[in-house]
Amino acid sequence: MKGAYYTGKYRNLFKEAGYSDEEIQAKIKKCFNTVFYGGKDERFFEKAGEDMGYFIDTGNIDARTEGMSYGMMLCVQMDWKEEFDCFWKWAKTYMYNTEGKFKGYFGWSCTLDGRKNSEGPAPDGEEFFAMALFFASHRWGDGEGIFNYSKEAKQLLHDCIHREDGLEMWDHENKLIKFVPGCGWSDPSYHLAHFYELFAQWANEEDREFWKEAAHASREYLKKACHPVTGLAAEYAEFDGRPFGSYEQIGRHFGSRHDWFYSDSYRVAANIGLDYEWFAADEWNTECADRIQKFFAENVKNDEYMTYETDGRVIDQPALHPVGLIATLAAASLAAKGEYAMEYVKKFFNTELRTGDRRYYDNCLYLFALLALSGNYRIW
Repeated sequence: MKGAYYTGKYRNLFKEAGYSDEEIQAKIKKCFNTVFYGGKDERFFEKAGEDMGYFIDTGNIDARTEGMSYGMMLCVQMDWKEEFDCFWKWAKTYMYNTEGKFKGYFGWSCTLDGRKNSEGPAPDGEEFFAMALFFASHRWGDGEGIFNYSKEAKQLLHDCIHREDGLEMWDHENKLIKFVPGCGWSDPSYHLAHFYELFAQWANEEDREFWKEAAHASREYLKKACHPVTGLAAEYAEFDGRPFGSYEQIGRHFGSRHDWFYSDSYRVAANIGLDYEWFAADEWNTECADRIQKFFAENVKNDEYMTYETDGRVIDQPALHPVGLIATLAAASLAAKGEYAMEYVKKFFNTELRTGDRRYYDNCLYLFALLALSGNYRIW
């Protein structure tokens, strides 16, 4: 099998599941309009003046590089240039570090009036910023200043890997993305080999071999980080794939355990699915997607999703983002070939956007799954 990068063909799993084009398009339109322009208790996109805007993390009341870069990716896929530029200008105006220890990176969290809560970056923001910018360049063409999208993307990727102060975002030796610059471990959900394959073509020429190696390294890393029976990955993991530590080791730094399958981890299933859809580089993606779906299909009743050890043992704590988990389980169907693949597509199609204070993260994952499963999460 060849991926969409080679064939130009993207699967529409909703249509394969029996939904009509009219039903699918109506759902996409409704959900995007709700998130961007719905009522104040539904949306989490806010304009800031005429030409800037941001996503609010409604659970924490801040703007994060995760959400800003997600917003840009969603907009370029939808051909919403005005909103894309609003996100990008806000991020460059308020989040970007023009000097200091983290020069060239984006502070991962800001107050809604633009003050940095932290100057330190979260690498998943940078990789999504870069990919969205390349897609914008190819879809709309480069503009002037910060809207010279391809120039901005190339500079950002350069700054992520060309540092001599130990604050590079990808480890120089093993080519694995770090949880944060300066640390010695990773976050499995940050590993986007399908992005790195494209960076290997579009980044500065001298960096292209690095990105090709990073794509291979990330695919091999996920084979170690995802449990061989359940398919589940931890939120943080060592460079050898083992779940990283316990509360005693890292809780004093990050406030709780992160060696279990929890909120960040949900994204791994969706990433495995999209990597397979775009490149189909490794049949392991199918095997792992099948394991993840099988685990939840056989162990969760009445949508009572919990927190789990990576080996599947239940931790007595409900999932914080159950709608996001359903979305990513469905997105895994882009790679899955087992008995539950279409079941999760249908389950997701019949799941509504989340409401309430925690809607931001769930509904970001929801919109990505909506695009991916309808054949609209594309390489531009």
